[in-house]
Amino acid sequence: MSLFGLGNRNQKTFRPKKSAPSGSKGAQLQKHIDATLGSGNLREAVKLPPGEDINEWLAVNTVDFFNQVNILFGTLTEFCTPSNCPTMSAGPKYEYRWADGVTIKKPIEVSAPKYVEYLMDWIESQLDDETIFPQKLGAPFPSNFREVVKTIFKRLFRVYAHIYHSHFQKIVSLKEEAHLNTCFKHFVLFTWEFRLIDKAELAPLEDLVDSIIQL
Repeated sequence: MSLFGLGNRNQKTFRPKKSAPSGSKGAQLQKHIDATLGSGNLREAVKLPPGEDINEWLAVNTVDFFNQVNILFGTLTEFCTPSNCPTMSAGPKYEYRWADGVTIKKPIEVSAPKYVEYLMDWIESQLDDETIFPQKLGAPFPSNFREVVKTIFKRLFRVYAHIYHSHFQKIVSLKEEAHLNTCFKHFVLFTWEFRLIDKAELAPLEDLVDSIIQL
């Protein structure tokens, strides 16, 4: 089945696709992303376009990667259940607990689908907060913007790590592994270009990440 043939899936698991920040150069930069991705050269697609503001570029790509992961995980919601995935893990060595520092301050153990639900809600709240992701043209980004983006990417990586470790065979049976691999390659090249995830955090998929970076 196609990733985008979502009609027979449980619709409540899908969020409306987020749009790029509208008041900034978001739409223009989104067109640049679409055009460069169309060329098939992901290494070029992730680079900061000449003359553009790095925070604008990080912002529009954060929205883009959020949407990608949201759609990818959405295809697995009937397989990634609390009974099948009682913890948010990436193989036997890595387990992730949830905390957002606000409503849940102490990390708690939750099922994988609950972790992803918490994560997507949290990212959405960051993207909707105009003091973090400004919508108006010329509005300043906060001084901690890069740190917020790094936390978002670190946590999105955990969803990829869980999918590869726990659901890759299901992805293969759905004939979606090429799409998953392309999305992950794009994600890794972007995070590597801007040093958004510490190497230690990438350990659950270290071999795959290394193969992408060294290609």
